[in-house]
Amino acid sequence: MLPLLMSSQEKINGMIMEANDKNEHIGLGGANVYWLNTNIGTVTNLDGKFIIPYSKENTKLIISYVGFKTDTLTIRQPKLVHHWLNPVDNLDAVTVTSRKQATAKSYLQATNTFTVSSDELLKAACCNLSESFETNPSIDVNFADAVTGTRQIKMLGLTSPYILIATENIPTVRGASQAFGLSFIPGTWVESIQITKGAGSVVNGYESIAGQINAELVKPSTDNKLYVNLYGASSERLELNTHINTKLSDKWDTGLYVHGNTHHGVHDVNNDGFLDMPQYDQINVMNRWQYTNPEKGFVSFINLKFLNDKKQTGQLDFDPETDKLTTNAWGSEIDTRRYEVSAKLGYVNPEIPWQSVGIQTAFSSHKQESYFGLKQYDILHNSLYSNIIYNSIISDSRHKIKTGLSYTYDHYDESLETPNLLPDYERTERSIGAFFEYNYDSLDKLNLTAGVRIDNHNLLGTFVTPRLNVRYTPWEKSALRASVGRGKRSANIFAENQSMFSTSRNINILNTTGKVYGLDPEIAWNYGVSYLQGFNLFGRKADVTIDYYKTDFTNQVVVDYENPQEVNFYNLDGKSYANSFQTEFNYNAFEHFDLRLAYKYYKVKTQYNSGELEKPLTPKHRLFANASYETHVRENTTGHWKFDATFNWLGKQRFSSMESNPVVYQLPKYTPTVGTLNVQITKVFSPKFEVYLGGENVTNVRQGNPVLGADNPFGANFDTTYVYGPIFGSMYYAGLRYKIK
Repeated sequence: MLPLLMSSQEKINGMIMEANDKNEHIGLGGANVYWLNTNIGTVTNLDGKFIIPYSKENTKLIISYVGFKTDTLTIRQPKLVHHWLNPVDNLDAVTVTSRKQATAKSYLQATNTFTVSSDELLKAACCNLSESFETNPSIDVNFADAVTGTRQIKMLGLTSPYILIATENIPTVRGASQAFGLSFIPGTWVESIQITKGAGSVVNGYESIAGQINAELVKPSTDNKLYVNLYGASSERLELNTHINTKLSDKWDTGLYVHGNTHHGVHDVNNDGFLDMPQYDQINVMNRWQYTNPEKGFVSFINLKFLNDKKQTGQLDFDPETDKLTTNAWGSEIDTRRYEVSAKLGYVNPEIPWQSVGIQTAFSSHKQESYFGLKQYDILHNSLYSNIIYNSIISDSRHKIKTGLSYTYDHYDESLETPNLLPDYERTERSIGAFFEYNYDSLDKLNLTAGVRIDNHNLLGTFVTPRLNVRYTPWEKSALRASVGRGKRSANIFAENQSMFSTSRNINILNTTGKVYGLDPEIAWNYGVSYLQGFNLFGRKADVTIDYYKTDFTNQVVVDYENPQEVNFYNLDGKSYANSFQTEFNYNAFEHFDLRLAYKYYKVKTQYNSGELEKPLTPKHRLFANASYETHVRENTTGHWKFDATFNWLGKQRFSSMESNPVVYQLPKYTPTVGTLNVQITKVFSPKFEVYLGGENVTNVRQGNPVLGADNPFGANFDTTYVYGPIFGSMYYAGLRYKIK
């Protein structure tokens, strides 16, 4: 945990970089740095930087990285180390040049994890976390319905409830926040995002099934003293982000982060009488405190957050003052207020730097009051999470262990006014668990992480969660990975599927023997293999990744839309699985120009009451391309340019059945294919100031009839969930960033 804290009174600071003909500082993240014949070592961070304890007894510092020559440095006294590693290359005539990748893939970790840096996030005006994955082929982003503007993400063919989404390794987007929670994390607050496919670590809990997404926030001690990001769009959307950081002493730093966004435009491009995007106001504030005492091995963070989010959508002539919960006009309001307090404490023993303890705790209170036409839905969710982690080694640094305890408390109080359901649902979930994780790292060929946790849950019982991740390096610049793991969760069927309220469907729960809404917990196994190969193509750096993952559900809460007049929830009786194949190619084609291409294939099927069917609105085929270019900064010039373009193509997707609808309210069995193009140009005038211009969906692709039954929203065939593509059409934006270091 926190290798940068592995320090004592005397230490070595440094940076490991990839050798290039201009001696540019291209950091190598994940390089091993250790003292010869000792178990004292560390790993460089994303920027290639490291801190390692120093003593006079140790003079030989070993630096190694897969695909690069291992170097030994002689160190006689504490000093700053800047060292370039040379790539192993059998063709002496080839000179390899590259620059730091905005998305870093590790050749060393056992898990299939890649890190999205702030440079990648700036390729698009990602105003919140739900908009941060547009340039990433591993995450699918689409709208959940045609009225609320909610973006949902998928990984390995599964929606976000099957992904453990955390903020600084504290599970965050879950429970009541599942539908809208990604939009509650501003993009400028995010320093980097770690995405893990398949079975991840057991340390953060048992709920992860498809993978894990962790957003690392900016630190008051390293963030800009002042940062301002102003954004405006042709849709009349306005946003302002302001960071103010202050150093209070040599150990204390604090930051105030304010995010506000508003949209009150009235848009109905398709002339169906409904707003194409909701009107909303959001204020989001975080006060972050950081305590750092490297001499004694302590680092601590305290976060205080407040969110107030209000949305209104529906028909153009809807007025909540006169039309709320009436048939005068169809409309919806969603008001959310959320409070969060979280704290993290890390301690590394200065005398024994491989021993550390981490404590995490967080409390949140999430209250949503909402209605959708004549259906009313309110939820109050109070949550407490705590985790204590102990890190150490067995015999030497090749054998690492993590162990600890976790406790989770969730109290849900939900009320509904809709036919066929009880008016109130209230429950409390409590779980306490213990975990142990062993990691073997040969520092060369093999890295293995095996973990197991046992949890006792008041509603789900006592159960075991095993997970295994293995990485093997068969040859230079390669990583062959395999993983297997189990996940278990209770489905929050109302909070996770709020788009169903924006329909005229009756909502039914068909099983009533379980302990959560009468349903059993969801249980699934995930299996995966992945291969990463780096190589030189025409003297430039390139890599290719191929991975295949399979998720098999032992039990699943089936969300059945196959009857167009109903949404039915019931326990799985048969097979449900998601198979995902992806290949990705990254290439630094020429200086400062990066190209990323990807193809993805999904086979996602579930046994419904009407038979085994493809998951609705899940394309089998997807193509992805991203190109980015940055002009070279020359001497005696001010500023430079950045150009980014992203293309997404989605194959046809199955609509859920509409056979019992009147012909006028029927759609084809499959959607057409969809291709969208996003572009952005950034002019960096100086380290303090830059301006950006961009366009989303510049080819103006639009879904023609996103609201089924828009002519009679209180009739039997009204449905807003048949969304497969853009609704608004082209949208252009501009913004500026100003910062003081």
